Amino acid sequence: MNLKDYIASIENYPQEGVTFRDITPLMSDGKAFAYSVNKMTNYAKELNVDIIVGPESRGFIFGCPVATNLGIGFVPVRKPNKLPRETVSYAYDLEYGSNELHMHKDAIKPGQRVLVVDDLLATGGTIEATIKLVEKLGGVVAGCAFLIELEDLKGRDLITSENILTLIKY
Repeated sequence: MNLKDYIASIENYPQEGVTFRDITPLMSDGKAFAYSVNKMTNYAKELNVDIIVGPESRGFIFGCPVATNLGIGFVPVRKPNKLPRETVSYAYDLEYGSNELHMHKDAIKPGQRVLVVDDLLATGGTIEATIKLVEKLGGVVAGCAFLIELEDLKGRDLITSENILTLIKY
């Protein structure tokens, strides 16, 4: 299946010179969405992971069905003030400002093998922060899985794991 057939490219959105890759057509096609999730699930099986971690919000869209397929848990990574219990956090810089991500302090047990799942690997800042949170809690990032990678933004350079799956590359 050619997954690029299910991605809408929107020119000059959200600003001039940017091509936005819209995943909603893929999500609305049951066969394409299932195919994507199954590819990620099979990758997670190969890596023998214990738990799936995904940053909000689109990491939830792909990470939760992968976790369900494997019969394992899913851990959300959220922006500040979104999680109700004690959290660990990681602050990082963006091109125009900064951001901070949080994870519940008890979400990962030391030594757990983690697959980080998200829809898009672009500059890598969100994924790097997610990996730092997992490692802060003693987890081992076995790999990362993405629907799309924007290769020219070199986000892969910020990922410490050698195991990276991307289903579509631009």
